[in-house]
Amino acid sequence: MELRVASDPSLTKESLCDDQRVAANMEDFRLSLDEILATVDKIEKQVNEVEQFYQSTSNVQTSGNSKGSSLIKDKGREKHFISAEKQQQNALRRAAAAAKRMQELMRLFSTILRQITQHRWAWPFLEPVDVKGLELHDYYEVIEKPMDFSTIKSKMEAKDGTGYKNVREIYADVRLVFKNAMKYNDEKNEFHVMAKSLLEKFEEKWLQLLPKVAEEEKRLQEEEAEAHSDMQLAREATYANMARDLSFELFEVDKNLKTLKQTVIQKCRKLTSEEKRILGTALAKLSPEDIGRALEIVAENNPNFQATAREVDLDIDAQSDYTLWRLKVFVKDALEVHEKTTADTAFNNNDITEDKKNSFKRKRDPCDAQAKTNVKRTKKLSIL
Repeated sequence: MELRVASDPSLTKESLCDDQRVAANMEDFRLSLDEILATVDKIEKQVNEVEQFYQSTSNVQTSGNSKGSSLIKDKGREKHFISAEKQQQNALRRAAAAAKRMQELMRLFSTILRQITQHRWAWPFLEPVDVKGLELHDYYEVIEKPMDFSTIKSKMEAKDGTGYKNVREIYADVRLVFKNAMKYNDEKNEFHVMAKSLLEKFEEKWLQLLPKVAEEEKRLQEEEAEAHSDMQLAREATYANMARDLSFELFEVDKNLKTLKQTVIQKCRKLTSEEKRILGTALAKLSPEDIGRALEIVAENNPNFQATAREVDLDIDAQSDYTLWRLKVFVKDALEVHEKTTADTAFNNNDITEDKKNSFKRKRDPCDAQAKTNVKRTKKLSIL
C-alpha cells in the first residue's frame, strides 16, 4: 500500500480559542464522559443480572425437576403476570385457609388422642417415665428420644412456634410413646403388652383419618406449586420490565454519545498548517499496522475513503478537524509505544558482546534485506 499525504503549506489557520477555553471544554467533556461511563457500568451489571436470571430459568425448565416449573408449563406460560401485592394477598389467603383446615384436622386427631388416653391401660404413658425413681439406669442408653402424652399435649397447645406443624408429627410422637415402651420392656412384660395393644387401637383410628390427612397434604403441595408459579411469573415480570428499561437506557446512552461526539467536533479548534505538516511527517514514521489503523480512523468519518486500497492518497487539508485530532492523538501514542519498544530492545542487547553482535548481524542481514524488500513491496510512504 502506498500512502501519499498532501498538505498545503500556504494555509495558515489561527486558533479559534485560547488555552483556558480549551481546558474548560476538556473538563466539560471529561465530566460528561465520566457520567456516561458510570451509566454504562450500571447497565452492564443489570444486564448480567437479567442474563443470569433467564439462564437459571432455562435450566430449571429443561431439568423438569421443579414442581413450580411444571405448573407454569401446564398453564401454558400465561402472558399475564401477578403483581407483588396480589401475590402477597393470595399467599395470605392460602395460609389462612390452610390454617383453618389444619385446625379441623387437629380437632379430629384430638378426639382420637382423647380416646386413647382415656383407655384403662393408658396410665403408664400419660407422664414422662420416672427414670430416677424407678432406678432405670440404662433407660437413656436404650431410648434415644423419650416421649409421653403430657409432652404431646403441651406441644399441641404451644403458641410460640415450637408446636406441631401438622398431624403427621403428632402421629409420629404418639407411635413413639408406645414404641419406646415396647423397645425397653420385653414381650412378656405388662407394659410391653399394654403399649402394643394401645398402638394397634391407635393405628386403626389413624387409618380412618388418614384419607383426610392425605387430601390436605396434596392440597398443600398444589398450593405450594401455585405459589412458586406466581412467584416465578412475578420475577419474570420484574426482569422483563428491567430488560425493557435497559433497552431505553442503552438508547439514551447511544444518543448521548452521539451528542457528545458532535459537540467535540464543533469545539475542536483547527490545526495550524505547521501542525498538519508535523502530523503528515509523523504518519510517514508509522509501522504498516499503525498506518492501516490510521487509515481506518479517516474512513470512519469518510465513507467514500478507500482505506484498504493498494495506494491511498490522503489529503490532510480535506479532513475534518475531528478526524485530524483523532489522528494526532493516535500517531502520538503509536510513536511513543514504538520508541519505548526500541529503547527496551536496545537495553536488552547491551549484554551481548561485540563479537556476538557482529555474528548475529551477519546472520541476520540477508533476512533483513529480504524483509525490507517485502515491506517496500507492500507499503510505500511518501509525503507530497
